[in-house]
Amino acid sequence: MIRLRDVWLTRGERVVLSGLTIDLPERRVGIIGANGSGKSSFARLLNGLLLPDRGDVRIGALDTRADGRAVRRKVGFLFQNPDNQIVYPTVGEDLAFGLRSHKIAKEEHAARIAEALAARGLSGMEDRLVHELSGGQRQLVALAGILILQPDVLVLDEPTALLDLANTRRLMRTLDAQAAQIVMATHDLSLLDHFERVLCFEDGAIAFDGAPDAARRYYVERNA
Repeated sequence: MIRLRDVWLTRGERVVLSGLTIDLPERRVGIIGANGSGKSSFARLLNGLLLPDRGDVRIGALDTRADGRAVRRKVGFLFQNPDNQIVYPTVGEDLAFGLRSHKIAKEEHAARIAEALAARGLSGMEDRLVHELSGGQRQLVALAGILILQPDVLVLDEPTALLDLANTRRLMRTLDAQAAQIVMATHDLSLLDHFERVLCFEDGAIAFDGAPDAARRYYVERNA
């Protein structure tokens, strides 16, 4: 379970998140809100990319401040732009990097990479140069690089923003099939039906917390 207790986050003199206390036991949690509302900062707190100025963020028994390395092994994070995540020139090299960093036996690499790519519709792309791929393909490679490590929790920050409809549907089908708990920030209200619970952020606080249909109505009315 994800737990936050009286979490505050500031950047300079600006309060980004204020006094958040919440438990997230659900397997599928959506996060919505206008630009600057705090939703992306909230997402980054969940795997220790950001640390609170005050309060505690816990993933199970792990504290993001005290147990950062263990948290990052447990919580995968997908950025909006895959170019912020892919570091090696070829698809296979990039996926192998994650396996090495998690001390996965080298003999398992080829099979696990092939399986991860096949599940994303990218079979046989191990030797493809990343810069030759479409934006949608790069995002799916970045996702494969996370899922190959089998995280318990997957946090995604606007992962469909650069995708066309076909790749958005492919990514969401992939997420729906995962056993991991998923927390996803999105501007696309049509995706909310994939979640059990939706949080709507306003001015660094949770303004709405409830079911997808109710969250959609709330957000549309607030931004009409």
